[in-house]
This record gives sequence, structure tokens and C-alpha cells, in this order.
Amino acid sequence: MGEKSTRDLEEVLGRTHLSEFDQYCRDNKESMHGESSSFSTYIKNILAYKHMTQQEVFLKAEIPERYGYKLLSGEKRTKQRDIILRICYAAELSLSETQRALKKYEMPVLYAKKQRDALLMILFNERPGSIAEVNGFLRENGMDPLRTSGFQE
Repeated sequence: MGEKSTRDLEEVLGRTHLSEFDQYCRDNKESMHGESSSFSTYIKNILAYKHMTQQEVFLKAEIPERYGYKLLSGEKRTKQRDIILRICYAAELSLSETQRALKKYEMPVLYAKKQRDALLMILFNERPGSIAEVNGFLRENGMDPLRTSGFQE
């Protein structure tokens, strides 16, 4: 995954002439938004790197396999950030990888000034166990567990 940071791309753009735009796009294809940087591609690449199967992740995430496959294929979309967080946690993504996955899915990243998000950030860093255990920590602290369906604020 040779993705360049936004800052690096901005530096290159500062030296790029209008006539070089096509070359810029070819040279930086991996770093540009589009199908190659979609959530689906991102997660699948991480799973391949970690030698994990999608089925394994969906089982650990406690979401229906069929639904999970449709999410990763792009056939379905969800507005529930908790579903994406479940997939990220089950796929053993780091906090920074999770933040990137949320951005790629066009969802708000975890925000340190929100109590529930702050606790989730700690949980992603410490990895105390299964989704059930994560939900236990959330409940112990008076917060909603990671949802699989239904209304989400």
C-alpha cells in the first residue's frame, strides 16, 4: 500500500504544471480517491495482508455474513457507523487504520471529545477481546453498545 499523504500530494501539486495533470494522476493513482481507494478495496487488502477471511471477520463482528459480503462488495451501504466499527475491530485494524477506513466509507472518524468515541479509541488501542467484551465495556460506562441494526444517532 504505497499511498502518499495529502501533504505529500500537495507538495507535488505545488510543482505541477497544468499540462502535467494527466501524468500527476497516473503517478499518484494509488493515493487518489476512487475505486482503488474505496473502503472495500482497503479492507480486502488489509485482510489479505493479515491472512484473514471475510467470513472470519463477519463472524467475529457478529454481523450476518450475507450482509457483510454485500457491504464489502459495494452492493449495499450502511449509514450505521457501528457496523463499520464492528468490521474494523473484528479485522484487527489499528486505531489509525480504523480512522482511515471510516474516512473511506465517508463516515465521521472517532472523535476524542465525544465520550463514547474516546472509549472506543482506547478499546481499539488496547484490544480487550471480542465485540461482546467491547460492548460490555461500553455498557459498564453507561454507553450504547456497538449496534448491528436499528436506529443510530
